[in-house]
Amino acid sequence: MKAKNALYAQSGGVTSVINATACAVIETARKSKKINKVYAGKDGIIGILNEDLIDTSIEEVKEVQKLMHTPGGTFGSCRHKLQDAEQNKREYKRLIEVFKAHDIGYFFYNGGGDSQDTSNKIAEYTKEAGFPVTCIGIPKTIDNDLPYTDNCPGFGSVAKYIATSTKEAALDVKSMSSSSTKVFIFEVMGRHAGWLAASSGLAQSKNSPAPHIILLPEVPFNENKFLKKVKDSVNKDGYCVIVVSEGTKYKNGKFLADAGTVDSFGHKQLGGVAPRIAEIINKKLGLKYHWAVSDYLQRSARHISSQVDLDQAYAVGKAAVEFATAGENAIMPVVVRKKSKPYSWVIGKVSLSKVANVEKKMPKNFISKDGFGITQSCKNYLRPLIQGEALVPFEEGVIQTASLKNRLVKKKLKRFKV
Repeated sequence: MKAKNALYAQSGGVTSVINATACAVIETARKSKKINKVYAGKDGIIGILNEDLIDTSIEEVKEVQKLMHTPGGTFGSCRHKLQDAEQNKREYKRLIEVFKAHDIGYFFYNGGGDSQDTSNKIAEYTKEAGFPVTCIGIPKTIDNDLPYTDNCPGFGSVAKYIATSTKEAALDVKSMSSSSTKVFIFEVMGRHAGWLAASSGLAQSKNSPAPHIILLPEVPFNENKFLKKVKDSVNKDGYCVIVVSEGTKYKNGKFLADAGTVDSFGHKQLGGVAPRIAEIINKKLGLKYHWAVSDYLQRSARHISSQVDLDQAYAVGKAAVEFATAGENAIMPVVVRKKSKPYSWVIGKVSLSKVANVEKKMPKNFISKDGFGITQSCKNYLRPLIQGEALVPFEEGVIQTASLKNRLVKKKLKRFKV
């Protein structure tokens, strides 16, 4: 059987270890006799539709290996949701044209729930169109909200960043609290699931109660109850550290930070919940405060990535290629936890149809009774994921990263407007 080309692409928000997955796909495919070249879609599915394909076969081995310590998405990413084929056959037909023109036999799409939906739709459509392409979804999301996998590559490193940053900021606030700032508010990502905010709870110790309050999307925001907790924390400890998920909402379902617009996936645009919380505290309690938004910093902080996360990001990429060349299709590699102490895991698989557009939220037994913290069970789940320091090389005092050529292959088709 003639070797076919493979096409890899990334979608959605990137992570500090997503390029480790790309590295795994490229390195594993290069060893396979069933795969000829690996192309990468420039800027995700949009690049594929535009026939902007990067030829990774010309990249040097040492530069590909540097992807292991390079944050961001080296091939670009996008937020573009494929509609059902009945609604938009134009894009599906274009994908078939691109696949045929460049002899694509394998498609690997690295992303979250929407991306797995895209992978599943492409697998189904290519089969119906008589040009079957092996489609494997690869899990990636800092939100940790994909089902069936114990955790999502990308999450552990952000959890490590948030826990560390919370502890460091808490010590800063505590040292100045007698005469200055009393309240510090730290906003983290997480639209519907509070996994990232919850990870700040790992900063707590016998000597430090911070964060005093964790606001989760799973727990409706009660202003009076919240203000009492803030006041009690300041009275007891002299200061209060609050970690708030961007998706914190009222009982009626309205986000505290609803900006009144939606993104390309139809999701509500959130305009910053930290200043909103600060406004409430200032107006009702009159306490001096500071707030910070981790934003892109949390997902690009490769200098503090978890070794466990890095290992798992590489493992799912490697498994994706191995599953594909073994004849599997329309599946996603998953992390299967065998034990928490000592932590051990293996790679399994799940059908894409089970994963697409399904969000895994925090279970009730992971949330404290008062709704402002996490339980020991949650800490037992989270702690293994932030273990190990994935050290990076520095060059003249700054992190060293890969420098790929990212050369596009020659186009064979007419121009297409996405």
